[in-house]
Amino acid sequence: MQKWIFVVSLDLLCLGAIACDKSGSTSAPSAPEASVPLAIASSSAPAAMPSTIPAPPDVAGAPADAAKTSSGLASKVLTAGTGKNHPGPSDTVKVHYTGWTKDGAMFDSSVTRGEPIQFPLNGVIPGWTEGLQLMVAGEKRRLWIPAALAYGDHPHQGAPAGNLVFDVELLDITPAPKPPSVPEDVRAAPATAKKTASGLAFRVLTPGAGTVHPTAASNVVVQYSGWTTDGKMFDSSVVRGQPARFGLANVIKGWTEGVQLMTKGEKARFWIPGALAYGDKPTRPGAPSGMLVFDIELVDFQ
Repeated sequence: MQKWIFVVSLDLLCLGAIACDKSGSTSAPSAPEASVPLAIASSSAPAAMPSTIPAPPDVAGAPADAAKTSSGLASKVLTAGTGKNHPGPSDTVKVHYTGWTKDGAMFDSSVTRGEPIQFPLNGVIPGWTEGLQLMVAGEKRRLWIPAALAYGDHPHQGAPAGNLVFDVELLDITPAPKPPSVPEDVRAAPATAKKTASGLAFRVLTPGAGTVHPTAASNVVVQYSGWTTDGKMFDSSVVRGQPARFGLANVIKGWTEGVQLMTKGEKARFWIPGALAYGDKPTRPGAPSGMLVFDIELVDFQ
């Protein structure tokens, strides 16, 4: 069973030019293999995990005592937590969960796999991003998520349609790294920046090692942050706490050209004109417009 919670709906991965094909689509990562359950106390036989979990009696709709938010999300605490802090939208959380459609069909469960999952809270469906921020560590809560905050009424890739119900247990919270500071020269490339014939401007922030450069056919590993010229950060692998991996031929033109100028270990700042990014009037919903500024560290390539 796939972890449908990882069918990302926020386009965060594409905004930073990561894992996007020419059309800007992404692929949901596959679910990791479940670990072997712990042995039962005095026996070497693995504990049997349930193959399915019965739907709650209120799966068809939130009861009157459920708390509701302005977005339409409803929730109810099943077990009080022991923690005091709530996760932020960029924090990483570790959870156990089970999900049902409103007719009571279970479509996914980390409980039946015997392994909790961990993910950044801003990389999942809006109902989870909002709902988990209401919780504290140790808490178990039931979420009634309307279709608009889940995968919609007519989802792609086999995701469950319509209103969904999740029982979620928040096991742990890992605070997100602090976002990097806005570059002092974010508004425009300084006179000292180098420029290419395409209009791309860049300057080296930290020299790299060696003399070998990636090619357009290379697969690269990078840490990056991106801003619009008014200083608004729209994406950052640094904040997610995980480097990005992608084929250099499958990203925006400014990245394809710019990263080929780098060597392993180098960190550089790029001013990418709209024509080499998403355009001055992007057609893809949510994409940032105009010139973009990226700080990129080339961690590795092959």
